[in-house]
Amino acid sequence: MVGIRFKLRIGRKLDGPQFTKDMSRIQREHEGRDQRGEDGRSKADRAVALVGLMGAGKSTIGRRLANRLGMDFADADIEIERAADHTINEIFERFGEDYFRDGERRVIARLLDGPQLVLATGGGAFMDPDTRALMAKKAVTIWLRVDVDILAERCNRRDSRPLLKGVDVRETLLSLMKVRYPVYEQADITVDGNRGPHDLVVEKILNRLDAFGIGTKEDGTGRP
Repeated sequence: MVGIRFKLRIGRKLDGPQFTKDMSRIQREHEGRDQRGEDGRSKADRAVALVGLMGAGKSTIGRRLANRLGMDFADADIEIERAADHTINEIFERFGEDYFRDGERRVIARLLDGPQLVLATGGGAFMDPDTRALMAKKAVTIWLRVDVDILAERCNRRDSRPLLKGVDVRETLLSLMKVRYPVYEQADITVDGNRGPHDLVVEKILNRLDAFGIGTKEDGTGRP
């Protein structure tokens, strides 16, 4: 137990009921500190942030997860568009990706400073070191890992993703995987989100969140 100071009286026996009681108290205090971040929030009080590539289903899964947990839901991309009064595409085209990432970082920081919520983030948000560090302190992060063929199928249905305009979608996703997957692996939880009912993915996440003290409402129906 690093960082704990022991003050022992000369001649005091290091056994017996009192010693056992003291050690149990110290261990409880130490474990309590481990459950709190630098902002003072326990893990059970933190936000739940979904990360992963475009097409992973973060927004769809996030809404259902928020309902089960009785929390509010926010989509970082939608919040960025509201704050900038521009679409994501317009921000990329007019101001560039660096400008977008700076705004993304500030919006996510604002959301994580508020009440506990489920947050769906853009595919590149977790790649930003400052945003990643912030999420590590204030959220339980969940990587939705999905096979490339499923991602490509989903992304081909939409033409609104800036990084996929005018390119081979599958090859671009494979290139992004090589760069991003080693970083996504730093998330607290990894859940496979391939084919199957979304509710099944939500159940997988809920089972993993139990370890962090985050659970559904007692009646199991989400919001009261």
